[in-house]
Amino acid sequence: MKPLHGKKIIDLTNVLAGPFCTYQLVNLGAEVIKVETPIKGDLARNLGSDPNLNSIGMGISFLAQNSGKSSITLNLKSSKGKSILKKLIKRSDALVENFRPGVMERLSLDYKKLKIENPDLIYCAITGFGQDGPLSQNPAYDQIVQGLSGVMSITGDKNNNPFRVGYPISDTIGGLTAAMAISAALNNPKGGSFIDISMLESTLVTMGWVISNYLIGGVLPKPQGNENFTSSPSGSFQAKDGLINIAANKDEQWELLAEHIGRDDLIVNPDFFSREKRKENRLRLKAEIETVLTKKSAKKWIEELNKIGVPAGPVLSIPEILKHPQILNRGLISEIHNTPNLEKKIKILKSAIIFDGKHPETKSTPPSLGADNNQIYLDLGYDESDIKVLKKEGVI
Repeated sequence: MKPLHGKKIIDLTNVLAGPFCTYQLVNLGAEVIKVETPIKGDLARNLGSDPNLNSIGMGISFLAQNSGKSSITLNLKSSKGKSILKKLIKRSDALVENFRPGVMERLSLDYKKLKIENPDLIYCAITGFGQDGPLSQNPAYDQIVQGLSGVMSITGDKNNNPFRVGYPISDTIGGLTAAMAISAALNNPKGGSFIDISMLESTLVTMGWVISNYLIGGVLPKPQGNENFTSSPSGSFQAKDGLINIAANKDEQWELLAEHIGRDDLIVNPDFFSREKRKENRLRLKAEIETVLTKKSAKKWIEELNKIGVPAGPVLSIPEILKHPQILNRGLISEIHNTPNLEKKIKILKSAIIFDGKHPETKSTPPSLGADNNQIYLDLGYDESDIKVLKKEGVI
């Protein structure tokens, strides 16, 4: 199932939000041509925990989200480079870029100019804050957006906050939002459009419950630690040998939990009688429940509680969840062989979507910088001697 098969995307993006967006599109079947600056390429080629991979331009940060793409080098500041991009645009369905607002206009490669070459072009600009507004010209990194969005203010607990989320959540959400928007635009019979994606706004939209509690209910969001702000008992609890998560969000689940641990008295206790009372007295309730939970292992409680219909689960590390049968059996991890300049196989994540029983994926390796220059420029009508001249002039 490759719903975007036959669609061609020009990818001018760097590092995370943009490349993550186009990686989703590749997995859905689109042809993505990654346009990189000559010599250096995408900064992510030099990012990651393995210095050796960084030194050869195949950093782990790059490998994670660039499989299946072609790579060409192109100097967009040169007149010939601009001309080449316009030729590519004529043959493409969409362009994705994540430059600061105004950069593409200064290069005379903005949407107004490029839609002259292709009136049906879908142009997606991913930025930290959007194309206008007082913050639009500020440099944007995930850390900055997490702080501005309020995410950090509600992460942690009352004694230890603010905290950033442990991975670049705003970059990733921005990329997902862009991929969704482009996929929808490709289905628009009216043709081209300009898509303005703000990482800040994308992040805020995913905080709907928290923000609506404030906008509608007047409740100021605050850090809750591992407690679920909508219900109690719902959060992390100490068992004999470690933490477990329990989400007794419904009244019937709460009653099943109390009965199972032999604390029926808590059900009729006026301090815990209703959902609102349990939320109000959540820390006392947590302490009462943990007096029983600490008598058995986390694994035993998880088995027992799930069996009676009370949602429960372990708190796992990344290595533990990647080895879990739930992930392994559904085939989320892809193994790619013969990556340029790498002797070892690489493992990456496929799309989280499953179509007809399978995750859409690409088996093509992440490209070395400019790996597809000859093929793509020959397809555009340049011959071997033209390509040599373009290289000599620093255009590619």
